[in-house]
Amino acid sequence: MATIDGRPAQYQITLKNLREIMEHRGREGVSIVNEYGGTHEICKKLYTHPNDGLSGSKADIEHRRETFGSNTIPPKPPKSFLMLVWEALQDVTLIILEIAAIISLLLSFYQPADDDEPVLEEEEEHYSWIEGLAILVSVFVVVIVTAFNDYSKEKQFRGLQSRIEGEHKFSVIRGGDAVQINIGEIVVGDICQIKYGDLLPADGLLIQSNDLKIDESSLTGESDHVKKSELTDPMVLSGTHVMEGSGKMVVTAVGVNSQAGIIFTLLGAAVDEHEAAAKKKKKDAKKEKKLKDGGDEITNNSHHPALKSQTTVDSITSDDGEEGKSSGGGGGGHGGKEKSVLQAKLTKLAIQIGYAGSTIAVLTVIILIIQFCIQTFVIEQKHWRNSYANNLVKHFIIGVTVLVVAVPEGLPLAVTLSLAYSVKKMMKDNNLVRHLDACETMGNATAICSDKTGTLTTNRMTVVQSYICEKLCKVTPKFSDIPRIVGEAIIEGISLNSAYTTCLMPGTNPGDPLQQVGNKTECSLLGFVQGLGKSYQTIRDSHPEESFTRVYTFNSVRKSMSTVIPKSNGGYRVYCKGASEIVLKKCSFIYGQDGVLEKFTRDMQERLLHQVIEPMACDGLRTICIAFRDFVPGKAEINQVHIDSEPNWDDEDNIVSNLTCLCVVGIEDPVRPEVPDAIRKCQRAGITVRMVTGDNINTARSIATKCGIIRPQDDFLILEGKEFNRRIRDSNGDIQQHLLDKVWPKLRVLARSSPTDKYNLVKGIIDSKVSDNREVVAVTGDGTNDGPALKKADVGFAMGIAGTDVAKEASDIILTDDNFSSIVKAVMWGRNVYDSIAKFLQFQLTVNVVAVIVAFIGACAVQDSPLKAVQMLWMNLIMDTLASLALATEMPTPDLLLRKPYGRTKPLISRTMMKNILGQAIYQLIIVFGLLFVGDRFLDIESGRGQPLNSEATQHFTIIFNVFVFMTLSTS
Repeated sequence: MATIDGRPAQYQITLKNLREIMEHRGREGVSIVNEYGGTHEICKKLYTHPNDGLSGSKADIEHRRETFGSNTIPPKPPKSFLMLVWEALQDVTLIILEIAAIISLLLSFYQPADDDEPVLEEEEEHYSWIEGLAILVSVFVVVIVTAFNDYSKEKQFRGLQSRIEGEHKFSVIRGGDAVQINIGEIVVGDICQIKYGDLLPADGLLIQSNDLKIDESSLTGESDHVKKSELTDPMVLSGTHVMEGSGKMVVTAVGVNSQAGIIFTLLGAAVDEHEAAAKKKKKDAKKEKKLKDGGDEITNNSHHPALKSQTTVDSITSDDGEEGKSSGGGGGGHGGKEKSVLQAKLTKLAIQIGYAGSTIAVLTVIILIIQFCIQTFVIEQKHWRNSYANNLVKHFIIGVTVLVVAVPEGLPLAVTLSLAYSVKKMMKDNNLVRHLDACETMGNATAICSDKTGTLTTNRMTVVQSYICEKLCKVTPKFSDIPRIVGEAIIEGISLNSAYTTCLMPGTNPGDPLQQVGNKTECSLLGFVQGLGKSYQTIRDSHPEESFTRVYTFNSVRKSMSTVIPKSNGGYRVYCKGASEIVLKKCSFIYGQDGVLEKFTRDMQERLLHQVIEPMACDGLRTICIAFRDFVPGKAEINQVHIDSEPNWDDEDNIVSNLTCLCVVGIEDPVRPEVPDAIRKCQRAGITVRMVTGDNINTARSIATKCGIIRPQDDFLILEGKEFNRRIRDSNGDIQQHLLDKVWPKLRVLARSSPTDKYNLVKGIIDSKVSDNREVVAVTGDGTNDGPALKKADVGFAMGIAGTDVAKEASDIILTDDNFSSIVKAVMWGRNVYDSIAKFLQFQLTVNVVAVIVAFIGACAVQDSPLKAVQMLWMNLIMDTLASLALATEMPTPDLLLRKPYGRTKPLISRTMMKNILGQAIYQLIIVFGLLFVGDRFLDIESGRGQPLNSEATQHFTIIFNVFVFMTLSTS
């Protein structure tokens, strides 16, 4: 029998069996799992171990990949270069030019002779076809350049997509050790550790869970969180979000064989069919001359979170020209899209220019045709000849060319180049951009709502103070100095009542500090245990997670975590840890001097709060209280509860009450040394920085002062979540914008806040019309519940290190170093993009204004445009490419942070830009018109005015064109 890595090559369960298992839910799912002998038996059939996982050998992993598939969903194949060329040819303006040029080319070879109309001289006839051919060549070049840029852009997007997916790792157990691997490397049989905030990368069956709740709305559409456990509903599916709790699962399906993958495959085929049907329907509607039915549009199911790759890159060049932010704040997935700040301004400007260009183009054609008719049929009294059609085509070409030149077609290219260049460079500044438009939006930011932990602080926490048995220690005490019963309870409470994925690992090199893996607050507590000379791992080994009776995991509502463990002599013990003010309210007992148990009266609580906790918080420390409660079957002590049967663990309020306080510890999380300077730069740049944190108000005030967010001389507000809600809600409990507008301008710190408070603050600032140019808000977040605020913000920053998968998916930019100073660099790059686009606009609009006016006035005054169609197309082509490249790839400078942000509503073309455009345009028009009307006499050359239609180009008009080109170069 063939073997792989010492075990049979043939699995005892097939891919088909596994797919069938994962199609069931709830009790049906439990039944079908039991038919296969249960989850542990399925693990045996897959040759994996529930605790040790796979061996991790290359042969085993490759064999599993060959048998059950890889954890990838093949992306939609990219468009070929020829397809992009074809799409570029669909531009209406280019089509009109192509038709006009072909007609001109054909007519140039058809010159009918008349008795009273001499045939064109051979030399003139020789030149008559050049213009038509030159226009076709120009159109060809424009199409090739456009297609090449689209091809390059798509290649960049796919490269960025791959880079983002490469950043997405997941925790699996291989060879008995927890390791982080890329989600694409996960195979069937892997044992995955799942925790709060994860976006599940594969389908699986639960082996063990703690208070696990999952948001399956990405697959089912139901927004309610589904409670999962091994006994009631063990099926967990890829693309779903872990909203609470933790657990362990064995992977049963990956990639296209997972439930999300199956739907994705079916949907891909359905969308292709729907697209074909929609195109056919659209054609039929055109034939029948009916209005296009709104039902032709494809339902945007392809953006379903479960069907997207784990992290997606959205292009700004979608059907509507923009992939923006969700207008909603709460729901899953992206709802209606809003244009980014710059994109909205560009769209408005493009529409205005389009109207103006179309009007001038039509007027130019009409005037040229009227003048030709008056001159030919009224003054010269000639009759219609077929050769005159060529004249009309030439006039039409000039009009279309005026339209081509008037519309700044190089603008999308300039925007794309600038964004693509900036995104690439921002990676080096620890900004991983997921949505390109966020890059330029950041340049307009007027406010930043930042988390504290990890963003403003180092997120390397250590316990620096402790209060145990009425003794306040500012160094870690010796274990022998703590009463034994208290010391052992503290060590066990910390070791067991923390996520087992949280641990301390040896440094990379000898002498390096321990690496903190997992929740940093819990890491500091585990460090405290080690400082007492004890091993948390030894205690964990004797109490595996599977033995826990119940776990109440930490969330923003509880602000605490509790774990119920069975006691060796019968009964249960509940360990609780959390925010000191919250946990102390649930305490009825405390250990006093020498470990004597005392009743914890209200006076003692107030004294502890004012004498211990507040001073710790004022030093910028996060205070955590550790407590416990015993349920015993026999005689109960004063702080214990007698039970005759197992308590109702669902009654959390009753279970986690009447606790016994063991200790209060103060945890230091130092401010990052570079943050105060970064915040000063933001303030100098006109950006208001606000801290939004779940920490104690005194801790928040201390950190905000150290960072420079608040200064003694400033007029500012510091509020807790409860007070914030009281101020912004009316008597019915509804949020009122006018009440919010009284709070947010002075608010600098929002402490003890919930994710809902954060969302309400962000939404209130964005919707406010108090400031002149409207606020543009950036937000940082790391938790699952930060998703709504990150989506609502104009720019959402997720933490690359501490952030959950859900937060990253909701964000626009991922801070790969979790550092606030990286946000300042994002502001610089954003402003650089905005300024680069503004420079390009100033340059192009100057050229456009001059070229259009010259063509129009020339048509009116001399019955011809001094700037020929080919010349104007050439100018447009050069501007589109070279100017875009030159102006879109400039590096940002620190000087960009010395000006105020533009805000949401300030016009894109500022007064200074308008002065520059008009000044340059007037100067160039004076020169061009001077050359047009008196240049021939001044330069002593033959006048180009009044020449026959197909005559050879004159020195006069050639000089005008060259002078115009050199003036344009000097403008740039």
